[in-house]
Amino acid sequence: MIADDPDDATLAAQAQAGRQAAYGALMRRHRDAVYRLARGHVGDADAAMDIVQESFVAAFASLARYDGRRPFRGWIARITINKCHDWARRRAVRRFFSFARPIEDAAHVADAAPDPEQAAQSRAGVARIEAAVAALPVALREVVLLRGIEGMSQAEVAQILGVSEKAVETRLYRARRQLQEMLRESDAARV
Repeated sequence: MIADDPDDATLAAQAQAGRQAAYGALMRRHRDAVYRLARGHVGDADAAMDIVQESFVAAFASLARYDGRRPFRGWIARITINKCHDWARRRAVRRFFSFARPIEDAAHVADAAPDPEQAAQSRAGVARIEAAVAALPVALREVVLLRGIEGMSQAEVAQILGVSEKAVETRLYRARRQLQEMLRESDAARV
């Protein structure tokens, strides 16, 4: 039986002991944050759902390596970022091979990117910001997602990414400057 509101370390220990309800509670507690992180990283809702599933499967498989003295949130965020990187690598390989075929063979291969009309019709303001975040270099995007969207502390982000707090601060500053510039250019192009 699971206590009324156990902490993540307790749930992880119970899950390691074979209690599926404990792992289910961990998933319910962190799935929205994992989804937001994956969605922000890959920019595709369906791919983000796949990444969420892969992240929790990987977390369950390596639960014995989880250190209960550290926040589960940071641990699952690191796994999610790794799964996003894996997804990007697989996508790059698929795109390479789809372009490496003769053009006649590639006619049936669909491009996953939305066409400009669909993008323009989607939620205008939010879509512009999401696109700008997605266009950031990976190191800057990860800091924006973890610090700005997920609200993690500078220390937590530094620990997850394996960099210093000063590096997090610098990356966040650079990301904000690049986002401002991209949004300014986007506004100028729309006029």
